[in-house]
Amino acid sequence: MAIEPVLGTRSQRAFMGTILLQGIVVLVMVSITFRFVAEHVDLTEPRYKTLPCYLALFILAEIFEVLMAFDALRLRNVIQLVGILAFQLALLVMSILQIHETRAALVTAPGASGSANFLGGSGPGTLWRKVLPFLIVSPIVVGISEFIMLFFVRHLYYEFGWAIFHVVGANPAAKTMYQFYQIMICLLKFDFFCFTGVTMQLLIVVLSTNSAEFGLTIAAIPIVLVLLAGCGLAVQREIKSLMTVSLVIMLAAEAYFVYKLIRFYEPDSEGQYVTTRATLTVFTIVALLLMFTTFVVGLRCFTDFDKGLLSSKLHGQFYRPVNSSLMDDLFGGATHGKTSYNAGSQLEPRISIE
Repeated sequence: MAIEPVLGTRSQRAFMGTILLQGIVVLVMVSITFRFVAEHVDLTEPRYKTLPCYLALFILAEIFEVLMAFDALRLRNVIQLVGILAFQLALLVMSILQIHETRAALVTAPGASGSANFLGGSGPGTLWRKVLPFLIVSPIVVGISEFIMLFFVRHLYYEFGWAIFHVVGANPAAKTMYQFYQIMICLLKFDFFCFTGVTMQLLIVVLSTNSAEFGLTIAAIPIVLVLLAGCGLAVQREIKSLMTVSLVIMLAAEAYFVYKLIRFYEPDSEGQYVTTRATLTVFTIVALLLMFTTFVVGLRCFTDFDKGLLSSKLHGQFYRPVNSSLMDDLFGGATHGKTSYNAGSQLEPRISIE
């Protein structure tokens, strides 16, 4: 029996459908919040810039998650599916933080209520109370989606597991090397999102166009994007010189994130970050940790160059029919004889899960 096409099984469709439905609901809630606030305040004022940034971040996050999910299903990449679950948790944290930061932007007179305090109060009859229900819906939807996605990722693991088990044949060392390669590629994708998220917040919310910091942020964009693309190419094609340069630039990128963290809390600059500091801090710390992890895994992948893995990275591996009792031993009998990786089923010749 042939390997199912992308979205060819119920678990794949349900996983993708959950992400799409979540994205629609969350973006509707964020858009309603944005519209209500835009009707009453000038969003170009520094205090209120957190709202357009809030909308932009969630648009970026939901589009990124949909693309990552489709990519993971297309490549049958279980590691990337697990990464999406971690990303979903980060999205939950971000949606909770946005409640705090929106309140910091809108509320200048805590406890005040009524139409006289509509713009600055936090009590009944104020703008804050008007948008609060829509802000609360987002983390609830994201949290529920996380549990649903976790259930279907478990099914997808069984669905993809046997094919992934045979990507590089029966050599345990080769399997370990290929797993590190998969992790590296997955980390690079999430590095892209975190860097883009931090940069977008800085450019939209904080920085003045005539400041030196604005110029530094703009200059960092192409450097980091070239770094991520170059590193991905180097680790896939085992180009040692390009991998060396990428790892060195990665250290410089980590220094950049440390510099930004310090700027958020320095006395001469902390005022401009007041309404977005929580989200910026979380994004920057996550980006820093991801970049450091990418550097460490990159070193590990570098040591695996020229050890016979290049063909598997570029073209995948051939498969053999398998015995169902062995599959039951490995996967706890969870296949139930319903997947395309059953006993005696001839898999199609080649599959790449990069």
